[in-house]
Amino acid sequence: EVQLVESGGGSVQAGGSLRLSCTASGSTFDDHAIGWFRQAPGKEKKGVGCISTSDGETWYPSSVEGRFTISLDNAKSTVYLHITSLNPEDSGVYVCAAEQYGRHWYGTTPSLFHSWGQGTQVTVSS
Repeated sequence: EVQLVESGGGSVQAGGSLRLSCTASGSTFDDHAIGWFRQAPGKEKKGVGCISTSDGETWYPSSVEGRFTISLDNAKSTVYLHITSLNPEDSGVYVCAAEQYGRHWYGTTPSLFHSWGQGTQVTVSS
């Protein structure tokens, strides 16, 4: 089973950008769905993007499309989440998840994933 470690979070001003990383160990990313989820206090975990590593197809919810971009570096076993034009509503713990043989649309449903990282905190101030 793949183990995941996130990094790249921090405190930023509204309008800024961040690149979050999700690095795998223990297994490769071959033929996985890798999803990014945001957990804000008092709110349900929400998918903010997902990629199928087999073909590179991606999914984003309409609320973040155009500002959130997922990219994959197979050589580094790392999936990145690039976020631009940050606003305070983007604040939360960002967690990545992996599911072997999953597809990009798995990002709609956290319960489809069995491997989770610990998360990285993103705080956006206005």
